[in-house]
Amino acid sequence: MAVEHAKVDLDGTTGLVLAGDLEPQPTSDPAAALLPSLDPSVMGWKLRDWYLGPHGPRLFDRAGNAGPTVWWEGRVVGGWAQRPDGEIAVAMLEDVGADGAAAVDAEAARLRKWLGETRVAPRFRTPVEKELLS
Repeated sequence: MAVEHAKVDLDGTTGLVLAGDLEPQPTSDPAAALLPSLDPSVMGWKLRDWYLGPHGPRLFDRAGNAGPTVWWEGRVVGGWAQRPDGEIAVAMLEDVGADGAAAVDAEAARLRKWLGETRVAPRFRTPVEKELLS
């Protein structure tokens, strides 16, 4: 049984939606997220320029593994690393404005508190992580 669908334009790329989902949806409040290494949100798509932009070389290792990423309004805007003392260090790769920067800082503080004494130590380091840890 086929699912009724419709083709839509995603900035020059064809996408598919359910036939009844063509009307624009209300936008949600802007949100920041710090996602871990190898998260499927950044790893799971071949065509990812629409959310990754030009940041891939700084956020992926040589084998194509994604490091920890900073997201703002559904796009990757930076990377992060946890320092040995537990601090969450963030590298912004583009300007997200004062509200975006404040939201990212708040999310980094929330993650630091949530991790507590736990330390995150990926087996590989991306260029951004290496910069943040040096």
